[in-house]
Amino acid sequence: MTDNTNAKDALLARVQDERAKWHALLAEVGEARMEQPGPMGEWTFKDLAAHLTGWRARTVARLEAAGQGQAVPPPPWPSSLETDDDVNGWIYQQNRDRPLREVLADADGSYERLAAALAALPEADLTTPGRFAWMGGTPLAEGDFFGHLHEEHEPSIRAWLNGLQGQ
Repeated sequence: MTDNTNAKDALLARVQDERAKWHALLAEVGEARMEQPGPMGEWTFKDLAAHLTGWRARTVARLEAAGQGQAVPPPPWPSSLETDDDVNGWIYQQNRDRPLREVLADADGSYERLAAALAALPEADLTTPGRFAWMGGTPLAEGDFFGHLHEEHEPSIRAWLNGLQGQ
């Protein structure tokens, strides 16, 4: 993304495009299958949605703090958690008994919060490399906010869905 004058619009369009892809995936999975184990071993699609939303919450909180001129907030999970697996387990425990519709509403709302947080930032904050240390030198406008789903989890979701064909 080299045209800085349209970086914010392009980034917000990416968020909306990803939200549309998420909705398409929800439709493909179908509500009747969302609480069946399989997409991540024993985890259900509902568990996966909560997992993705839990991690996105950290990013959104960071962006919201930046928009308000505040320091990077601590993660939403206990500081005693040391590994990603620990965090994943905590997110699972926090959400496993929640109703599906609440989990899906939170997931959908996370796209809205992400877009609002990005929209609130000045263009320079989106395009300046190294502006946010937690981005590892990458400008926000070039950030990968959706690789967690597409690279890490979508292949197993697709395999699970393919295995359900004809059932």
